[in-house]
Amino acid sequence: MDPLGARSQFVDIQTLPTWQQQLSDEGENSLLDRSDGSLSLQAFPSPFPFRADLNRKIILFTGDVSLLNCTAVVNTSNESLNDKNPVSESIHQLAGPELRDELLKLKGCRTGEAKLTKGFNLAARFIIHTVGPKYKAKYRTAAESSLYSCYRNIMQLAAERSMTSVGFCVVTTPKRGYPLEDATHIAFRTVRRFLENHGNSIEVVVFAVSETEESVYKKLLPLYYPRSEEEEKACLPLIPADIGNSEGEPIVPERQIRITEKPGSLEDECEEESLELDLGQVGNHAFARMEGDVDKQRKQILQGQMSEAAMQKQHQRNYSRWLCRARAEDLSDIAALKALYQTGVDMCGRTVMVVVGRNIPVTLIDLEKALLYFIHVMDHITVKEYVMVYFHTLTGEHNHLNSDFLKTLYEIVDIKYKRNLKAFYFVHPAFRSKVSAWFFTTFSVSGLKEKVRYLDNLQQLFTCIKPEQIDIPPFVLEYDARMNGPHHPSEASNL
Repeated sequence: MDPLGARSQFVDIQTLPTWQQQLSDEGENSLLDRSDGSLSLQAFPSPFPFRADLNRKIILFTGDVSLLNCTAVVNTSNESLNDKNPVSESIHQLAGPELRDELLKLKGCRTGEAKLTKGFNLAARFIIHTVGPKYKAKYRTAAESSLYSCYRNIMQLAAERSMTSVGFCVVTTPKRGYPLEDATHIAFRTVRRFLENHGNSIEVVVFAVSETEESVYKKLLPLYYPRSEEEEKACLPLIPADIGNSEGEPIVPERQIRITEKPGSLEDECEEESLELDLGQVGNHAFARMEGDVDKQRKQILQGQMSEAAMQKQHQRNYSRWLCRARAEDLSDIAALKALYQTGVDMCGRTVMVVVGRNIPVTLIDLEKALLYFIHVMDHITVKEYVMVYFHTLTGEHNHLNSDFLKTLYEIVDIKYKRNLKAFYFVHPAFRSKVSAWFFTTFSVSGLKEKVRYLDNLQQLFTCIKPEQIDIPPFVLEYDARMNGPHHPSEASNL
């Protein structure tokens, strides 16, 4: 293939029909045609309900992934990043020799990981390289977990870099022996769960397949991305029993309980030890179950029986238990509220996390699950510097979290949450909320007060975060325009 000639063949993803649009192009769906009338009477809710907004992000493209003008395209390779498969060879040929030089600097890639390079001569700005697992039936569980990690890490990398579009190849190559249909189930559910929980900034996901792979993808796409309520009902009996957890990650029962060689030794306890064994020893209250006997710990501290290092270790163990539980539970109902999500970066390049107060129905939700969801979303974000934006806009009493809950959250989270939080922007605060926040940051927690900034309008927020780097709910924009006048993007760019 001539690279110069190939550039004229680059595919603009804006011209490709989305998965939702293909429903009208196909007419009656084949799954509906094959189903009998009883399928439409299913009373059980689907774990993958009809979501037109998600379907509009999905594109199935039969062709070469290296031709797509996505923000990033995916290259499937081996641990040395020099695999000779059709996808890799096409990407290398179009990207040019600079790509091979860049890959040498990465010093390989482990199975399940994702690493980033420039796109060089491709239409895509970046290439995300990943290594799919070798499949053996004997080690199927390990292969499933590794393949999940491939797709999850690719999506995570795309979100962290504020990419708007990703072009996936089929990560598993024939030489690695992974059954295509099994691999496709994992790909679809992992991408769907990520878009549901963390994918606000990602606008387009393209699945690029060959003609031989197309039939499998077309068959399975409706199971995870039904394009109507009728298609959702028809697909429900076809969804496999194993759909993973709330992130699509395979659930491995034998990992639920881990018996250590010295169960009484604090140092040897695994972070993923059995929660059930541990919970029976420390009480029944939700927070007491996970934290241990707080009064006993405080007494030991006062008596000088627990050193600072031991206290930190105890706190880390408590947090690890919360994190293990957060990863295992189905938190899709909390995720659906869209109350916490990742968006772009601020002027300093730090990740921006958004909290929408109006989307938190405090009196209607399980606050413990809300706490678990916060930990689940924030754990990987807080390893680096980040900022938070809280929209207090049009909130009512039923949206306000009480100080006891916030204090508990603050005490549970790992030290990295506090150390790497560089600013907390409180947008559209009311006088009462300012007073409450002052009391909370002054008397209940330490180290947070100096990071809080109260912003009366979005124009002030845009001096810290560019408008294009933050996903603001429409009702917030409308309220701000009504109260402070319309926002002019040119003004923000001149600040």
